[in-house]
Amino acid sequence: MSTSKIIRLGLIGAGRMGSFHGLTAARHIPGACLAAIADPTPGQAARLAAELGVERVYTDPQQLLDDPDIDGVLIAAPARSHAELVISAARAGKGVFCEKPMAITLDEADRAIAAAADARVTLQVGFNRRFAKSFRTAHLDVVAGRIGTPQLLRSLTRDPALNNPANSPQWVIFLETLIHDFDTLRYLNPGAEAVEVFVMADALIAPDFKSKGFLDTAVVTIRFDNGAIATAEANFQAVYGYDVRGEVFGSAGMLTMGSVNDSDLVRYLASGPQGDTQRLDTDLLRDAYVAELNHFVDCLRTGENPLASGEDARAALAIARACIESFQQGKAGRVQGGRP
Repeated sequence: MSTSKIIRLGLIGAGRMGSFHGLTAARHIPGACLAAIADPTPGQAARLAAELGVERVYTDPQQLLDDPDIDGVLIAAPARSHAELVISAARAGKGVFCEKPMAITLDEADRAIAAAADARVTLQVGFNRRFAKSFRTAHLDVVAGRIGTPQLLRSLTRDPALNNPANSPQWVIFLETLIHDFDTLRYLNPGAEAVEVFVMADALIAPDFKSKGFLDTAVVTIRFDNGAIATAEANFQAVYGYDVRGEVFGSAGMLTMGSVNDSDLVRYLASGPQGDTQRLDTDLLRDAYVAELNHFVDCLRTGENPLASGEDARAALAIARACIESFQQGKAGRVQGGRP
């Protein structure tokens, strides 16, 4: 693909996350533009298109995929539709950026990866922490051996408020929230793969929904094949703000990443020290979200492999599926097929 050609992107899904990606594509990617938006919800795509000055609007995602002027697609539709959209986009010859999770089952993940490989198109998954400066630097430090051999790792995600548990898909805490942490732990322990998990989880915020398969609090212990032990935790009600952090403890030192604070400003008042925190993931990790889409466009231009690949998505999903098994059986679960 010519390095001077304007990359024309299409967005599938115009909800909260799709709208943020759409804004990024329209205004924050040099050499690229947002050329089309598709969303089956009446008026959703048209609303966002009017805000961003996009002329092509579709209610059927396949219409966008059939558009010959589109070079790559950004998939931000509901998670249960991701795999089929990835497959359809690849078959249409479009490069694909897909929000996590790429798939819900390992079979779906295999089909998505195969479709992209057969079509020889870019497939990148939205594991944004790989593009956050602190997490990226920590990964490079581990690769360089600056903390020796990783022994203990930690990753956590805490959302500021629980919204609509009645409408949340089953196992969302593993498949759509902790999936970020599973990928992060692999990223911070490069070359190693998870072999076993043990889960403790409950519905502590909304206990009435536990019988319907909804969990809002979880701690996962993971053993890797290089001997390292990791924990991943999630909770859907951090009243102080959106909270994402990580840690790697090694034989020669320790690395910590992430902060809940909006900035390093601290107010010292009569009531005590105070600082501002972020309420949305798109605020706390804004630079990482922008960087991952710029990286996607770079991959479309150069053909290089993305830093967050379909294979990475599959490996994180394998951990999530093992977590579901561990919770259901009340014992450790083996991670099956971490690599395709």
